[in-house]
Amino acid sequence: MEGKWEEIDQYARQWIAEAGQRIRASFAEPLTVETKENRNDLVTNVDRGIEQFFAEHIRRQFPGHRLLGEEGFGDELAALDGVVWVIDPIDGTMNFVHQRRHFAVSVGIFEDGVGQLGYVYDVVFDELYTAQKGKGLFLNGEPLGRLQPAPVAESIIAINGTWLMENKRLDHRPLVRLAKDARGTRSYGSAALELAYVAAGRLDAYISPRLSPWDFAGGMILIEEAGGIMTNLDGKPIDLLNRSSVLAAKPGVHEEILYRYLRG
Repeated sequence: MEGKWEEIDQYARQWIAEAGQRIRASFAEPLTVETKENRNDLVTNVDRGIEQFFAEHIRRQFPGHRLLGEEGFGDELAALDGVVWVIDPIDGTMNFVHQRRHFAVSVGIFEDGVGQLGYVYDVVFDELYTAQKGKGLFLNGEPLGRLQPAPVAESIIAINGTWLMENKRLDHRPLVRLAKDARGTRSYGSAALELAYVAAGRLDAYISPRLSPWDFAGGMILIEEAGGIMTNLDGKPIDLLNRSSVLAAKPGVHEEILYRYLRG
């Protein structure tokens, strides 16, 4: 089995590198931008082209594998049986369109629902976060240390400002208290990058009330291999086939946020 994952890892890295090259090359080309569910939910011809690129390569090289993707080139999945690639070709499309930075290619590879290989690639800054189950977290091939416990008072929490105002998805008041108690808050506009930053220790926690599997699949494997904790906002396991809330954090920070703020 070890050889199988080494082979898959080799191809995944190769395809992610090529996807990055294609995305960087697209900066010089006209961009077609459309909206999906609302005016802020953007998709471009590049998003679709990159997902199609992955889909074609996966099906050619690993015909028994299945794909769960954002832009319509994946499979209809009722379960995570076998090997499943969960891909976001560009996580942070708004940043890609407006800023040309702070977006990432996210890939999570699962077998029977268990994360085996995770990748988040910051295309512009050329930072590839990788993890293989049981082998730890790496940044551009260099191992990163395990996450150590910390209190909220010494933590930087990643949360979108929308969730600190009155909204339809959750009670914002506990999160306002959390933001005041934390050392600082940040929002980068890419769930995949923010999860990678938590795994690498650049952030101490990340909170979102609503993400799709392709937003968090790659980052979830990074978090687990770094010794972090990732659940939904109720403290329950993440649903990999449906939209889910997400609380990802260092040990200690996760428990404090969950029990002092979200359940308090």
